[in-house]
Amino acid sequence: MALELVPDRHFDPSLEEIFRRGVQLARASTSMPWWAPRRSKAVQIRLRADGTRPLRYRIEGPAGGERLLSITPFGAHVAVSRARPIADKPREHVVRAEFLLRGKPTAPLREVPLDPDPLQPLVDAVCDLRAELGDLAELRLDIQRAPKWALRARRLQLMTAARRAEQKEAQRAARWIRRDAAGLEDSLAWQLQQLLHPRRPAGGRRLVMPPIPRRVDPVQALGKFAEDDQLVRVQLLVMCASHIEGRAEARLAQLQAALDVFGGHSRWAMRGLHVGPWRLGADRWPSRRGFERRWKLGHCQPPRANWVRLEELTGLLKPPTVHCRLPLLADSLPTFAFGDPDLLLQGIYRSPDGRRRLVATHAKETLFECAVGRAGGGKTERALAQAIGWAHAGGALMFLDPHRDSWPRAAPFLAHDALMQRIALIDLNTAGPTPLLSSWNPLAMQHGPAPHDVIEAVSDAFASVLGWDDASAPRAITILTACLTVLVTVNQAACHAGRPQDQATLFHVRALLGDAAFRTAALTAVSDRLSEEIRAWWQTVFPTLPSDAFAVVLNPLARLAAHPVTRAFLGQPTGIYNSRAAMDSGLIVWICPAGNGPTDRLLTALLARDLLRAVRSRRDTPEHHRRPFRLYFDELITLTGAAPDTIASMFEDFRKYKVTVHGMTQLLARLPAPVRMSLTQNASTLASTAGSTTAIAPITAEWGDTPSPAEVAALDRYEHYMTLTVHGRRIGPVQVTGPHLDDVFADYARPLDVARLEHTARTTAGAQPLDQLTERAATQLDRVNTFLAQHTPTRRTPAVSLDKAKEYK
Repeated sequence: MALELVPDRHFDPSLEEIFRRGVQLARASTSMPWWAPRRSKAVQIRLRADGTRPLRYRIEGPAGGERLLSITPFGAHVAVSRARPIADKPREHVVRAEFLLRGKPTAPLREVPLDPDPLQPLVDAVCDLRAELGDLAELRLDIQRAPKWALRARRLQLMTAARRAEQKEAQRAARWIRRDAAGLEDSLAWQLQQLLHPRRPAGGRRLVMPPIPRRVDPVQALGKFAEDDQLVRVQLLVMCASHIEGRAEARLAQLQAALDVFGGHSRWAMRGLHVGPWRLGADRWPSRRGFERRWKLGHCQPPRANWVRLEELTGLLKPPTVHCRLPLLADSLPTFAFGDPDLLLQGIYRSPDGRRRLVATHAKETLFECAVGRAGGGKTERALAQAIGWAHAGGALMFLDPHRDSWPRAAPFLAHDALMQRIALIDLNTAGPTPLLSSWNPLAMQHGPAPHDVIEAVSDAFASVLGWDDASAPRAITILTACLTVLVTVNQAACHAGRPQDQATLFHVRALLGDAAFRTAALTAVSDRLSEEIRAWWQTVFPTLPSDAFAVVLNPLARLAAHPVTRAFLGQPTGIYNSRAAMDSGLIVWICPAGNGPTDRLLTALLARDLLRAVRSRRDTPEHHRRPFRLYFDELITLTGAAPDTIASMFEDFRKYKVTVHGMTQLLARLPAPVRMSLTQNASTLASTAGSTTAIAPITAEWGDTPSPAEVAALDRYEHYMTLTVHGRRIGPVQVTGPHLDDVFADYARPLDVARLEHTARTTAGAQPLDQLTERAATQLDRVNTFLAQHTPTRRTPAVSLDKAKEYK
């Protein structure tokens, strides 16, 4: 049987749990019939690395021990599953080694602490394996409970050796004593003493008593063999292979150095002899045949010296723990490939051997991202690299940048003929003698949106920015909702009549409230389309409202109308901007608001709420037909200040409609609480560049303060710590270098085509001269009045049948 153990990222066992696991392994090694050969009664721990995973931890042994080993003392932190046999393809170069204990036979191995993980040297030794080169490294530790007679024989041997050593020491001491006495009598000083005192009788040689051998202390002589409990025999085999000459030998040397960590008075040493440049060991006759037989069949025939206590094997009786730094291999974190729509660029990872590679996450799993850090740290640069890579792979996106810095930076890398027709630039930063501007009517109905969704989106945007709610401003919400209902109904009638150019705009709310003639014409023209409740409100409630009740609604509209850009942008009957169409048709939309003042916040709130409405409207499309769409929000503080609840809803709902959100902010703590909680709860990727420890602490707290805020604060520019989601499992925090456009996308740069790109992008967005849009916005009210006059229904007295007349009578 074979079991594979996969720990989670919080696996942190105690010494007692590891010891209990060792007891299970020792007990499972005896779950064989009495007649089975001794060499088959063992449990094998396999530590294997082949470049696809950092380190695989397997347990193999008798089938009778499967039930015992399936339930571990590690609890839910280690997933135990049945493992299939591993079929290795032959490699061109293979080296083998068997390790035995050298040094004092009764001394234990060094006690290695659990933090850092004792497996860390082994992981470091195989961290740079390359699967494409056929690299393989495997360590097998066989554990076998020794029979009582073998243990007694080993103790007798050790005691005999200890007594023999004590006798030799006593004989050696006696020889030195006799030699010292003889040397004293033959000395010149002793002879002079006899001449000076002739009366003293001159005896012969002194009688010297030799020392008696001391009694051998069994505890001291036997060491770790003094007690019977948890004493096992082990066999340690290692094999390394590769298709490249020399790599297997170098790997074996690294593993040998890693095993030196366990060495003390007793240590692991490679079995065999070194004769010049040759090593006579498991790779040579006559040992190779026996090694291959034990490796293939799992036989355990340990050397005579390989006796250990379970406490000495603490580091090998468990999978890697939370204190082990595992390398990120290609299977753990995919390598980014240009033009692959399934991958999303994340950065540059530097492996332990110094190699650098572009790493990515799977696009389907990367739902929401959050990047935090100081200004200029590389947040926007990384987001631009990701967006550009996604665009070249055929993906659709929207980049919302309140400061417009991102567009000039990204334009040279988007100026490709294959992309130009899909890019739309909506730039509200007017510059130059003849500025060009796109347009948008939040109340337009020519695309067929649900009227109640449009009314709700606009009214919620105003309420969010102005702080309205049902408790503080119920009358303002009611007035605005009633006005929007009438105007949306007018627009619906205009589109139904085939005259979308006669639609009302947001600014006509002022005429509806302040111009009695326009109000009467609008209510009369669409009275048949309005509900009875709305008509009753305009007929009974509206006349009772004081004139100052409208100021709270009219003031923000007056600010929007006073600004020439917002007046021209929102004052057109049929705007080009359509977020739902952009998602469905795969456009790349760049939106650059003019700033972050009160008027700009209101405009941003309108855009955000319309985006929320458009995404939710995708429920009318089957899930497998919804085209993935990515939203990039630069300066989340500015955007959430305008529409906090809207942004929070995006992080909560958009996953269902295949729309993902990537947000960037300097301070996570400055985000509104709903946005911050939704973002950290649902973030697939959480990244941080350098910054103050106070600003970074909320992010590191999500990581368990590993790394600490001080470590993140000391990062260089373009360096990030981030957690990623791959195959449903969180990776990291890992240090990644943010991609720089000039390096990563150097082959995609087309600076000479930027002017053509900008012209095409503005054309796609329907940009027109500002003065022309301003003139059209000023005359739009007249066109609406003309439409209302021509479509006012004629009131007729309905004829009543004779039967009806009798009923009435």
